[in-house]
Amino acid sequence: MTAQHQEPPKAQLPDPKEVAKTYAEIAQRASKLITEHMQRQLKKGVGTPADELGIAHAFMDMMSKMLANPYKLAQTQMNLVWDYLSLWQHSMMRFTSMPSTPIAAPVKGDSRFKDVEWEEHFIFDFVKQSYLITARHVHDAVSKVEGLPENSQKKVNFFTRQFIDALSPSNFAITNPEVLRETVRSHGHNLLNGFNNLLRDIEAGDGQLRVKMTDPSAFEVGRNVGTTPGKVVFQNELIQLLQFNPTTEKVRKRPLLIVPPWINKFYILDLRQSNSFIKWATDQGHTVFVISWVNPNENLAQKSFEDCLKEGSLAALDAVCKQTGEQEVNTIGYCLGGTLLGSTMGYLTAEKDNRIASATFFVALLDFSVPGELGVFIDEKQVSSLEKKMEQRGFLEGAEMATTFNMLRANDLIWSFVVNNYLMGKQPFPFDLLYWNSDSTRMPYKMHSFYLRNMYMHNLLREPGGITLCDVPIDIGKIKTPSYFISTIDDHIAPWKGVYRGATCLGGPVRFVLGGSGHIAGIVNPPSANKYGYWINDGKSLPETPEEWFDASEQHQGSWWTDWQKWVTDIDDRKVPARDPAKGKLKVIEDAPGSFVKFRLDTQKKA
Repeated sequence: MTAQHQEPPKAQLPDPKEVAKTYAEIAQRASKLITEHMQRQLKKGVGTPADELGIAHAFMDMMSKMLANPYKLAQTQMNLVWDYLSLWQHSMMRFTSMPSTPIAAPVKGDSRFKDVEWEEHFIFDFVKQSYLITARHVHDAVSKVEGLPENSQKKVNFFTRQFIDALSPSNFAITNPEVLRETVRSHGHNLLNGFNNLLRDIEAGDGQLRVKMTDPSAFEVGRNVGTTPGKVVFQNELIQLLQFNPTTEKVRKRPLLIVPPWINKFYILDLRQSNSFIKWATDQGHTVFVISWVNPNENLAQKSFEDCLKEGSLAALDAVCKQTGEQEVNTIGYCLGGTLLGSTMGYLTAEKDNRIASATFFVALLDFSVPGELGVFIDEKQVSSLEKKMEQRGFLEGAEMATTFNMLRANDLIWSFVVNNYLMGKQPFPFDLLYWNSDSTRMPYKMHSFYLRNMYMHNLLREPGGITLCDVPIDIGKIKTPSYFISTIDDHIAPWKGVYRGATCLGGPVRFVLGGSGHIAGIVNPPSANKYGYWINDGKSLPETPEEWFDASEQHQGSWWTDWQKWVTDIDDRKVPARDPAKGKLKVIEDAPGSFVKFRLDTQKKA
């Protein structure tokens, strides 16, 4: 038979028995979840809805201010109507195949509208632009309300954006061209699979939706992430200290101690060999040590920020010096670990202890006057409410904190997975970074309360004697240690201008570098990737403002890692024979990555 006479392949209809079986399973699981939810609600009892975040108050305040200026409100509405009329004209021109310039277009990097149909099909183009126009006008209207208190304005802006993001046409099956195509192709099996995925995630979250971002079975710490060889050489209630095997015959005389945040696990710096900062630093001749924080339970509720100093950074410093016989150590602090490192240096400076010979701060805040959008969640009412919950449990649950961070980038970290998992009916892609992101940790009650109140709320670390640790007033302005600050231009957790302000608080020589990308990707940026680039300003001293620094800066290609390596070795380039972790003065406890880091909360069944 010739090609022109071949019949098109017939669509394969789903097996009715399989469909019926799937429906029955879904119904049974859904019924069970609904019953369990009702039982939980009955136990809690019916109470007045709480507004712990102060959202209702903020929006009521906004509405009163908007209604006080009806002329401006009417003008906003007329501008919206005008844009809709322009869009209608544009769509009619598209329908008649006439060229027309779009009225609204997604910002660069908005992956929600990457499917070609959003642009090529005039109906989906209309839907997209209609949404973008409305979103712009709503955002502009609420963000420019005169007389609204700053705190209320931040809440209104943030939660309006959450509302706008949630209502994107890409999040609904009927208005997403990619979902519609898949629904037709699979005869609706994508939606059945998606509902199954939804039930799975609710079951895994014990009644609360925990959107699955990656396949956790694809990774295992110590097997294909966190694999750099080494030993655990010290341990107490709060930390394990890892020392990694050398890969060079000679190593830098000064060992390198990394203080990661206890809000996340250290292996973000050791995901794969190709992007592992720990492996790269080892290959550059550093004797690398890293703190691995315990994932605390209620028994550690009273562990304080001061305990993190004594049993964390100071204990690790003592152990590094004992293990290597050195009295000068290079240090790195990542995010909250950097805040602790700065506090530790303030303490050691007051004690005239000079063992920290250099300090590097990865996207770390010492000045909290620019907290970014995290500030939306931090005020007296919210912190007090959070403290009550933490006091009852002894800790802040890791999943709750993860949800907060995900909301800062909702389109990328929430809605993209909603579309993939529940509308497309697909399984999440196995991705090491998202595996790490889902590996949440708890925060001890007493420590977290101190951190929120003294750092975020009152910004006391930058004040001379603003906080006292181990009976020692902390003054970071007296720190003379050479310091290196790396921040990232798109950081939504530690905004680079806030990091810069902290860099200006120290009293010693400071090199400030601004990397591309964000809080994670901008740091985990190996030279081999040749991505993002970085800005440097080689002036003799830091300008007063971040804007002045940036205006006089110069952009470079590649990774800031190489700049850091030159900086740290320019300070001291002495070398000694390679150090074997098993031959140091400390007894080996177990192989890296250790047992602390392997404890995952999402594998633990709640009572």
